[in-house]
Amino acid sequence: MPPADEDKIADTTEPSERLIAERYRLKRVLGRGAMGTVWAAYDEMLRRQVAVKEVRLPPGMPPEEADAMRERTLREARAIAVLSHPNVVTLFDVVRHEGEPFVVMELLPSRSLAQLVRKHGPLNVTQTAEVGNAVAAALAAAHQAGVTHRDVKPGNVLVGADGRVKLTDFGIARSVTDSTLTSAGLLMGTPAYIAPEVASGDPASPSADLWGLGATLFAAMEGTPPYDVEDDPLETVTQVVHGEVPTPSDEGVLGEVIRGLMVKNPEDRMPLAEVRRRLHPLLPEPGSSLFPHDETEPSVAPNPVVEQVKQRGSERRRAVEASMAKELAADPGPLPFMLSSPPPPPPRRRSTRLLTVACAVVLFVVSAGGGFALARTVAGQDVVPDFRTQEPPKTTPVQSAPLAPLEQRNDVALLAKGDPGGAFSLNVPKNWTDFQEQRPSSPMPSTLIRFISPDGHNEVAVERFAGFYPHNKISRYLDQLNSIATSDGGDFNLLTQNPAAGQNSYESARDLIYRTSSPKSGKANSRGRAAATEVHRTTYALLLPNGKDLWVLRVTVPTDSEEWGKIDLYDRILPTFAIAS
Repeated sequence: MPPADEDKIADTTEPSERLIAERYRLKRVLGRGAMGTVWAAYDEMLRRQVAVKEVRLPPGMPPEEADAMRERTLREARAIAVLSHPNVVTLFDVVRHEGEPFVVMELLPSRSLAQLVRKHGPLNVTQTAEVGNAVAAALAAAHQAGVTHRDVKPGNVLVGADGRVKLTDFGIARSVTDSTLTSAGLLMGTPAYIAPEVASGDPASPSADLWGLGATLFAAMEGTPPYDVEDDPLETVTQVVHGEVPTPSDEGVLGEVIRGLMVKNPEDRMPLAEVRRRLHPLLPEPGSSLFPHDETEPSVAPNPVVEQVKQRGSERRRAVEASMAKELAADPGPLPFMLSSPPPPPPRRRSTRLLTVACAVVLFVVSAGGGFALARTVAGQDVVPDFRTQEPPKTTPVQSAPLAPLEQRNDVALLAKGDPGGAFSLNVPKNWTDFQEQRPSSPMPSTLIRFISPDGHNEVAVERFAGFYPHNKISRYLDQLNSIATSDGGDFNLLTQNPAAGQNSYESARDLIYRTSSPKSGKANSRGRAAATEVHRTTYALLLPNGKDLWVLRVTVPTDSEEWGKIDLYDRILPTFAIAS
């Protein structure tokens, strides 16, 4: 008999691709649940793979129920948006397409704890302690932000291929500032893991999550849920409320923690800080390989994410180096995974064995699985190696939103711990968000810092290739851009390439203008008919040799607003770009 929290994994037959919000290309279905569909998708702007949740309304659903489903999706997004923690799935964006909400989140090569236990059996003490510590940390962050998860269970705990543990599925999470969506008597949660007071009709509080954590650890160690009466939900709830609390077989510290969490009186449950304090001696050494690796898991190497610079250079450098020293460090930033090799070819049909890999994204009611996260190695645009030059056509300036005032940003583009140099400054619009990532294993190691407009359509990027010279030339960088840009069938057009001010002892700087377009692919419109879509962008770039480093400053905008991008962005930002000596 399968556990009560068994994931519903959907058929992954690839449907026709579609582009939503002029940015996210839905590739294939990862899973379906009672609340909708989760897609493996591609972010056309940031050139990375993401997960997208779509609300799918059943035919004939009453309007009030449809509105409740939409609100649950937005509730989930609001719950996660206030959290920034390495043990909580990362939210990227929320968009509406044809009136329906879509939630864009990270993908993680992983399995749910429920899948792991079903396939490999109960966890040992060290493994369970690692899971308990991670989930307790995630819940502590959520509770501090005023969010109660309300459905902590093995199916909502993801164990990554690299050993990281994340809590997911905040679909019924509730902020203390929200009013309930449910009518009186409607239970929210999974019967085998629901807290007794919630099963009795009381509102869920953070203490209910403590019970869920204890029940989850019980299931991880024993291999079976604490309550599961012949797979009968009503009888299971009855036992939760009126039955005896099951006793874990472990008589050590872990058993004490589980017993301390699974106390029927909410006020008597062990606090999360005490849970983590007691579990700490049981945790493995950093970098230990605790969990079995399945052949179906994709190989993805996470790299440290550089934090935002707001302090002086020396303070900034110490903070970055400290974050790099952690094996499973806090990398909750928007770009948690980078390629260590050139990007993969366009997705092909995959065998059903990939269904054993759960994606780190909140699914609807029941967790679904499949997928992985890869971001493109080089965020540059398309360019040809033969350097043809032509006059760029004139276009009418188009701007989608008013440009915020520019403000100076100071940052440090470190490639590795102890890396000298890397400090720079430039002016960017005040309300643009920075995304920072390192690529130490790419063919040309670099650090990339992007500044993205609120609508996601425009980008300013600074990339530093430390130690680029004397073994490389700009021509190799251009070849690498060309290889990546065309690997997925994209197109390019180099408009100009001219000498620019600045040089080192190896070569002179260059100023480029080029256009790119994503490959055409069929998508289904509202009537189910195929239509071709294509995304066109224009990039203005300065390639600046500096000592043994190559620096690249880029401004990328939609082609229909390229003149605005040149005049209001590139020409204003370029003079402010400065590299610290």
